[in-house]
Amino acid sequence: MAETIARFPPKLSFLFAPARYKVAHGGRGSGKSWSFARALLIQGSERPLRILCAREVQKSIKDSVHKLLSDQISALGLGGFYDIFETEIRGKNGTEFAFAGLAAHTIATIKSFEGCDICWVEEAQVVSKKSWEVLTPTIRKEGSEIWVTYNPELETDATHAMFAVDPPTGAVVVEVNYADNPFFTATLEQERQDCERKAPKDYPNIWGGKCKPAVAGAIYYDQIVEAQASKRIRSVPRDPTLPVHRVWDLGFNDCMSIIHVQRVVSELAIVGYVEDTGRTLADYIADFKGDDYAGWVWGKDFLPHDGFARRHQTGKTDSEVLEALGCKVDRTPNMEVEQGIRQARMVFPRVYFDKDKAARLIECLKRYRRQIGVATQEAGAPLHDQYSHGADSFRYLALVADQLRNEAQKPLPKINRKFVR
Repeated sequence: MAETIARFPPKLSFLFAPARYKVAHGGRGSGKSWSFARALLIQGSERPLRILCAREVQKSIKDSVHKLLSDQISALGLGGFYDIFETEIRGKNGTEFAFAGLAAHTIATIKSFEGCDICWVEEAQVVSKKSWEVLTPTIRKEGSEIWVTYNPELETDATHAMFAVDPPTGAVVVEVNYADNPFFTATLEQERQDCERKAPKDYPNIWGGKCKPAVAGAIYYDQIVEAQASKRIRSVPRDPTLPVHRVWDLGFNDCMSIIHVQRVVSELAIVGYVEDTGRTLADYIADFKGDDYAGWVWGKDFLPHDGFARRHQTGKTDSEVLEALGCKVDRTPNMEVEQGIRQARMVFPRVYFDKDKAARLIECLKRYRRQIGVATQEAGAPLHDQYSHGADSFRYLALVADQLRNEAQKPLPKINRKFVR
């Protein structure tokens, strides 16, 4: 057994010391997964443990770490101790390995795992905030532990934010990559070199464990990379002398998305962003007249084509409602989506984003992607999901970028210059 333990990458030695959270993140070839599997099997052979192996989605046992654990049982010579069944693994001393997909569970259905000693969450980069909120309080047995392995995708992903950006009390978090693995093979080294040569944009994430600037296949991937490199995602103070225009993507049951933007010569400064559901236009305008926006000078409200169609509930158009509320309404050109995306890419280099006040919009642009055909695996139309509303409002902004005017600004007060000797 001592010889087996010695074959762990040194950075992962913490797996054998008590800690509420044990987290390893990094790129391919680091030995994370097989080290976690080995550590669990060894500890499960030393004392009876109830272990849950979880991931966000598990449609069948083939999606789990069942096969990885089975292979490591053989590698460790523990075939006489563990019995491998189709959906579970049991040890002679009562140790149990169970497997589950977190997305399929609710607070009520996951209660069966309350008595777990250890929960291992693999490929945790895709685990949602909701799943963590359900799982974490469920694994509450005294001395219980939550083990986490993942290769990060975006810095804002729930798992990375929870453990790497702002770790909880009692967490041991390490970044481990191929260079930290003394058992890194020649075969993997050749794969690494090939990836570095053929896919240089993806290499830092795949092998270096670095966060991506946007999700793979993001429609505005290159534009986000350039915006970050040129430091156009940062603090962007509102200019109190210039009007703030509002660009709307309309929705009620769907998301309402509103960009707050100022035109500074030829550049566009996004100084705010609002996204919500189930609220009326009057609600939003009341907010914009409230204390949070005190001193703001409002310019025009740009609405897409559906803002000028009469709603059967009221018999009025959204443009008429906003005009009645004192807004100056203008029309966003009705342009085909793909043409609008091309326009947005052209306008992107002129845009500055406030990293805090427009954080949700930035997130939407990083995650805006296309549908992938199941049969062909080819990219199709943009995916309509929780991120598409913000991306739509940005596309509308690109269409009206050159229509933004500053005539609505309040004149600066005259100052009498008095020179004193």
